[in-house]
Amino acid sequence: MHPGSPRNAHALLINGTVGVGKTTVAEAVGDLLADAGVSHAVLDLDWLRQSWPAPPVDRFNFGMLLRNLRSISGNYLDAGATRLVLAGVIEEQDERKQLADAVGVDLTVCWLRAELPVIHQRLTHRHDSEPEALQWHLDRSGELDRILSRAAVDDFTIDTSTGSVTDIAVSVIRAAGWQ
Repeated sequence: MHPGSPRNAHALLINGTVGVGKTTVAEAVGDLLADAGVSHAVLDLDWLRQSWPAPPVDRFNFGMLLRNLRSISGNYLDAGATRLVLAGVIEEQDERKQLADAVGVDLTVCWLRAELPVIHQRLTHRHDSEPEALQWHLDRSGELDRILSRAAVDDFTIDTSTGSVTDIAVSVIRAAGWQ
């Protein structure tokens, strides 16, 4: 437990492949928490790992993410946040443990899933003017979906193939037990 955190503080990682809607759903969860008067912070973990070059043995700069998350989550908890909503990717149990240690409070993991054709359509729309980026994301979406299927790092799964973002966020909050 982080020393300055409120006793009832919890973190939720919204995990999933590229294009599944992690950041969008995390922001919607944050909006719902704000509407309910729950103190919280929403963090897109991709921003906490962005530096170049990444170490050769840490392809996605997970070490930098953990260093930054440890500081940032502590600041939010010290300021009274009782919920940390994280959007990002973990691919194995050890990463889950390291992420939980970095946030310093109980961590629940939600796996957002969608059918790959739906994800590919979203990615095509997002990267329509960047052919190289589009191809990388299309390839990575299938690769990551297979990795996450085997990894079993999640506590529950929510399908994002259909439904409004708000409905999906409500489902995430309910499944996390945050109501």
